[in-house]
Amino acid sequence: MFDGWWHVLPDDERPQWALEPFVAVGPLRFGMSPDDVVDAMAAVTAEVATPQRQWQAQAYPAFGVQLFHRDEELAGVVVDALCGPQVSVAGTALVGRVPSVLEQWLIDRAETRPPGTELTYVSAGVPASESLGVTINVQRDGDRLLTRPMFYPAEALDDLPQWLPGHVWAIHD
Repeated sequence: MFDGWWHVLPDDERPQWALEPFVAVGPLRFGMSPDDVVDAMAAVTAEVATPQRQWQAQAYPAFGVQLFHRDEELAGVVVDALCGPQVSVAGTALVGRVPSVLEQWLIDRAETRPPGTELTYVSAGVPASESLGVTINVQRDGDRLLTRPMFYPAEALDDLPQWLPGHVWAIHD
């Protein structure tokens, strides 16, 4: 097997970001303009964004984030499982984890909330938290899968599968 394709950064080598549900992921606030996003990202990486006009997106592949806009406002943050910043909420790290472990955490969390207000499943059984504004998608690392979370504002819950481009929902290499 060729080991050069995948390399997972350990948590202590990743920037540490906090999730503020439906409001912010690290220095990125939902509703920011593309220019404000560039300024915020310049404070955390020297990488220059690769614009993806077709999807109204900005990509920072070496830093490990893809950012999606709607009507010129930040509307989605996708963090790469292998090299993206570690995003935590309530003391739990969400990036680059074993999917079943994080899903169990969401299930346990749902048991402490009113029925039907926490856990939902989207596209092919991918778990999402309706109180955190996160879908826990997956990404390949050789023969294993790791969590690649997708974050969004509250208005995304009205039509989550259509909120971000279709390719974002697929398992990524």
